[in-house]
Amino acid sequence: MKGKVSSLLILLAAILWGTTGTTQALAPETAHPIAIGATRLAVGGLFLFCIVLVTGKFNVNNWPVKTTLLASICMALYQPLFFSAVTITGVAIGTVVAIGSAPILSGFIEWIYFKKRPGTLWWGSTILSILGCLMLFVNKESAHVDPVGLLLALGAGLSFAGYTVVSRELVEKYSTLLVVAAVFTLSAIMLSPLLFVFDMSWLISVQGASVSLHLGILATGVAYLLFAKGLSNVSSSTAVTLALAEPLTAALLGVFILGEFLNAISWLGILFLLLGIGILIWSSEHSGNKKSTGTDRKVLKL
Repeated sequence: MKGKVSSLLILLAAILWGTTGTTQALAPETAHPIAIGATRLAVGGLFLFCIVLVTGKFNVNNWPVKTTLLASICMALYQPLFFSAVTITGVAIGTVVAIGSAPILSGFIEWIYFKKRPGTLWWGSTILSILGCLMLFVNKESAHVDPVGLLLALGAGLSFAGYTVVSRELVEKYSTLLVVAAVFTLSAIMLSPLLFVFDMSWLISVQGASVSLHLGILATGVAYLLFAKGLSNVSSSTAVTLALAEPLTAALLGVFILGEFLNAISWLGILFLLLGIGILIWSSEHSGNKKSTGTDRKVLKL
């Protein structure tokens, strides 16, 4: 049962992430995507840090500094890599490569480093979900495959996979709230120079402030807190595959809020995504938490 609840927490986190695209579309025209990403981390980190102080859970005794720094670097890298990728090679290709490569890369990290080979159900559901993601975006725009954009997108996928694997090691031993607050506060500090590179005047408008608060508090602070909480009983590879609910949510919000159109292939892609995610949630409920998450893995020493 714990595995199913954890899967649902990760699914809820992905749904909140899926609101990012729609929210960005409602942002002022002067807001640069990379500046929005940096602002998102800054607001999210500050929000989480305030919660830590209010709840009195600030305790850094024997804290794994190197592991936390690695998780923070992965998250800080993900933002500019992803936004740069979609700028260079387009939203469709950039999103599919970045989000679609993350589950595969996460599975290989677990396989190579932890000697935990992903099971058949995981491979099946992941391939089905990635295929659904590809079908969902394939007709969004004319394909423009740029090698540099592809490398950046793969870098974004690797960054998210790395963040997930490292964060799982942290939440197994320390407070989930403190882990997420520490990682995102450090990530925000790392990206803070970007706030001086781009025009940030859009923040002082009601529209800009509303966008930054939603992205920072809900789509970052709350979402990653739910994601980290779910990681305590779900393997990293499974968690990243479940996160493919993000483009699914984004597509549906685009249809019902922004008035976008999806053709038959895209709707079939949505069906494949739902099937892949459903298989993972079903397997997490029936396979047993300890066995499916591989809690006997060796500890990540950094």
